Amino acid sequence: MSASSRPAACARLAGETCVPAPRRASVPVATLLRALLALLLTLGLLPLAAGQAVQPVQATQAATQPAPQAQVSRASPLGPARPVPDAGPGGGAQRATEAEVATSDWTQDQLKAWWRALRVMDGRDGALPQALLPPSDDAAWHRVSLPEVQQREATGTAGDARFQMRWYRVRYAAPNGRWPTSVALYMPRLVALAAAVLVKTDDGWRPVFDNQSGAREQWVRPLWVVLPSALTEIQQAREIEVVIAVPVMQAGYYSVSSVWLGAREDLEPKHDRRWVLQIGVPQATGLTLVTLGLFALVLWLKRREDPAYLLFSLATVAWLVRNLHYHLDLPRTRDALEWFWWVTHASMAWVMLLTFLFALRFARQRFARFERGMGLFVLVSSLASMPMWGRGFDALVLLHICNAVVGLAGTAFVASIAWRQGTRELRVMAAALVIGVVLGVHDLGLLAGWWWPEHVYLMPFATLVILASFLYAVQYRYIEALRGVERANEELAQRLDEQSVELRAQHDKLREAERQQALLLERQRIMQDMHDGLGSSLLSAMVAVEQGSMPQEQVVGVLRECVDDLRLVIDSLEPVGHDLVSLLATMRYRLGKRLQLGGLKLEWDVHDLPPLDWLEPPDALHVLRLMQEALTNALKHARATRVRVVTRDLGRRVEIRVEDDGEGFDVGAISQGRGLRGLQRRAKVLGGLLRVDSSPGHGTVVTLRLPVARADREAVLQQG
Repeated sequence: MSASSRPAACARLAGETCVPAPRRASVPVATLLRALLALLLTLGLLPLAAGQAVQPVQATQAATQPAPQAQVSRASPLGPARPVPDAGPGGGAQRATEAEVATSDWTQDQLKAWWRALRVMDGRDGALPQALLPPSDDAAWHRVSLPEVQQREATGTAGDARFQMRWYRVRYAAPNGRWPTSVALYMPRLVALAAAVLVKTDDGWRPVFDNQSGAREQWVRPLWVVLPSALTEIQQAREIEVVIAVPVMQAGYYSVSSVWLGAREDLEPKHDRRWVLQIGVPQATGLTLVTLGLFALVLWLKRREDPAYLLFSLATVAWLVRNLHYHLDLPRTRDALEWFWWVTHASMAWVMLLTFLFALRFARQRFARFERGMGLFVLVSSLASMPMWGRGFDALVLLHICNAVVGLAGTAFVASIAWRQGTRELRVMAAALVIGVVLGVHDLGLLAGWWWPEHVYLMPFATLVILASFLYAVQYRYIEALRGVERANEELAQRLDEQSVELRAQHDKLREAERQQALLLERQRIMQDMHDGLGSSLLSAMVAVEQGSMPQEQVVGVLRECVDDLRLVIDSLEPVGHDLVSLLATMRYRLGKRLQLGGLKLEWDVHDLPPLDWLEPPDALHVLRLMQEALTNALKHARATRVRVVTRDLGRRVEIRVEDDGEGFDVGAISQGRGLRGLQRRAKVLGGLLRVDSSPGHGTVVTLRLPVARADREAVLQQG
């Protein structure tokens, strides 16, 4: 939705080519910033931004209310001398709201000759052909109010083209006789064919400006002419007579705004402000949109599941195509120009279509029928208005009608959805689209000449409003997404805390269950051990005593062994800090006296051993049982006189040996006995190796090797 379309009258000159207008070299940055600031602060006053009069002056009469300052008189060939009001402080910028106009009906050849003569005289001395000069008869001139707008009455073909040269004559006299250093002419808008400006000199009419190079763009660009200083100097004793030559097509559309004449330094800010509002802002808006479109395209490539970014990117591309006339020189041939304007005009419907599709992505549901119907209508209207179908109708009018239908229907639909069920961002975009439609109606009336012919086109500013709504919608969705992530993180953190508490409780319960299980297993182990050892001995002794088959000395011995067994069980429950030497020392303390009473001499060759991390009370009892069994065999069966206990550190293993000098026995003969199998089973539970070396008459050596580190401790515990 940009500035309204330029009339294609220049393109109707068959065979005539117009050179595109050169770009302005530069616009002062301060002027640009001031204009943009004024735009943002007073958007509602934009239509008047470039049209406020310093002091209106008619070409043939003075202002209706004379200023209180001193006045000077000027002579005019149109009548008696009239007072010219003082322009007041700030210079002599004067606005002509009336002019004298004369017309000349020309053929296409005459118009081409006129332009050719202007090109020939460009920068050279000479005179225009008499037939191509303004009428010299005063009766041919009549007054006309400015701005003047002629509506389009009919559409002819290039072969039927008839032209009219309209000569607008205005006069300028310096206020209070103080002539500025440089005099300039400024017109906010001129919609016609290539215009020219002539100044009356003593030698006749002299052209000072020829807009053939910028004819195709003068519909949107303000007209700016600086009169040569030499002409100003020779006219200082009188007034300057200026004619604006405006060629138009007969029965065609044209628009001529009011004319400003005065000091260059007074009019140049007006021109620069108008240029910024009408040209600079659309160009900056288009480039900004392209940048945002590329950013949106990158986002879509990363998030293919969200088509809103792709639609926004395509809309910016379509908008760039719509505003190509702000960035590129126009084609030089008639056919190329027709296609160029068709592309830029037809792309407007695609801009609106993509805009509506983007906005509807923020609704709570999809509207496939509307989207397909609108897309089909835009496609058909674009194809139907192509230049290849001939000139039986005005394609420009058709395009504007189709664009109006798309804009009104799409905006109404989006607004209704936003009103009924839309989200906040959709409602903001719907409000922006309504503003765009209102400003589009303004521009359409401006293009058609229905009202305010000197207003600026406002659709570029509507684009800024719509873009702001889009950015708001995107940032609102982004903020909502962040808030959603934050809420999800908070909920996840809360759930994790709850699960942590629950897991901690479960872990405490599991540890308690494990502790109870360990206590139960330990209780069962102790009971089993006492049943097999202490209980069995007591039961055997009780039976023997009852039968009277066991003497008192044996009963005492059995009871002493039972007490020793009970003490070993109790000692195994005491914490030893994984120290095997301390465990052996406790056993020596418990059994030393018994060995001494049995006539055995105990030799203690025990050295420091590394701590055994796996040595717990159940393992300690197994070690004590093994040592007790070895010492008891030496005391009761081997008839030994000496027993020796030895420990050695073998690196990854530790070794305990019990050596006696008894009678010995044949290991092979008793290897299947229950006693030896019990010893082997206990050694296996400890993760170690048990070896018994003995032979008749050579004593016995019992060797137990235990690992320093046991990786399968849990498995061993399960076996225990």
